[in-house]
Amino acid sequence: MPQPPHSSLQVAAVPAQRVPARERDQEAPWHTEAVCRRDEARLFFAPSKEPTAARLSREEAAKRVCARCPVMVECREHALLQPEPYGVWGGLTAAERRVVLARRRRRDLDLKKTARVATPDRIAG
Repeated sequence: MPQPPHSSLQVAAVPAQRVPARERDQEAPWHTEAVCRRDEARLFFAPSKEPTAARLSREEAAKRVCARCPVMVECREHALLQPEPYGVWGGLTAAERRVVLARRRRRDLDLKKTARVATPDRIAG
């Protein structure tokens, strides 16, 4: 995924090759195969004071690029684990990623509650 201008990670504009994830070299970073490497970062990151209609159009165009990317899942997980606060990553906007993270947190809490209920308390003796 292209990085915002302030980022230290620079990715060369080299076309990505479509190779199934299971066949990719496990030593190469996932972003070396990202389709977005050929696109301009401004497609994935909002300019300041961007009108809503322009933002929505730009984000949809970025998502179309993501949809054909062989490393979309890796990119999305990267953005969720960091978490990346800006831009379209792995086919999700920053707002969509916040929703996914909130759902994951709720799911994790529910799983912990379920595990506590399923585990019988020790009887004091």
